[in-house]
Amino acid sequence: MALRPVMVNIKALDHSAVGRFWAEALGWCAYSPGATTYVGPAGGLVWPDPVAVGIDIVPVPEPKATTKNRVHLDLATTSAAHQAELAALLQALGATPAHVGQGKVPWTVLADPEGNEFCVLEPREIYRDTGPIARVVVDCADPRAMARFWDEAIDWTLHEVTDDHAVLRSAKGVGRYLEFVRTPGEKTVPERVHLDLLPYPGDDQAAEVARLRALGATDIDLGQGDVPWTVLADPEGNEFCVLAPA
Repeated sequence: MALRPVMVNIKALDHSAVGRFWAEALGWCAYSPGATTYVGPAGGLVWPDPVAVGIDIVPVPEPKATTKNRVHLDLATTSAAHQAELAALLQALGATPAHVGQGKVPWTVLADPEGNEFCVLEPREIYRDTGPIARVVVDCADPRAMARFWDEAIDWTLHEVTDDHAVLRSAKGVGRYLEFVRTPGEKTVPERVHLDLLPYPGDDQAAEVARLRALGATDIDLGQGDVPWTVLADPEGNEFCVLAPA
């Protein structure tokens, strides 16, 4: 049994507009196969993508709270010029500078048109082959505890764990990284951004959910009602979903 991250789920008042922003930001395409907008690599809707973790923008009636998201995307760049050009392009598309206490850092912190924070990183060799998304970053209090849970929860490989951060990546050595970073403050509001996990064909969703509960996940009610996916929270309360097998 195993689970794989397949989507970063973002809630939005206007899923179409936010989807168009992220498609332009990443050089991908926006697809609307139903009531949500999926953003993934160009070439037609392929889901789950064998390499990329796509973005699914889901409509909700509430605007984002002023609280900083605990989950955000970091975008990769190849040079200082590329970083500056990408940051300028994103602001032209509707992104705004964001101040989250970062101080003087080599990366650029922005927010998408609905206020979801993200970073445009300075060029780093480790992210040269990730595609446009370098990593999905999750704030946490205890990276070592997050590493223990997520290393068992998904079929990615744990690359590094310290008191300050834990890093995972697909066992195939492709695509973006998942990083848990020690960050002051506690979770206070439902998360605007979360991961969606998918069982492999032939695996049992209910058995996977039971396995996650045994690892320390808890059930959470966000008003989702009767849906084919299961909403859980990791040991620090970060929400995620286990989807029905594709």
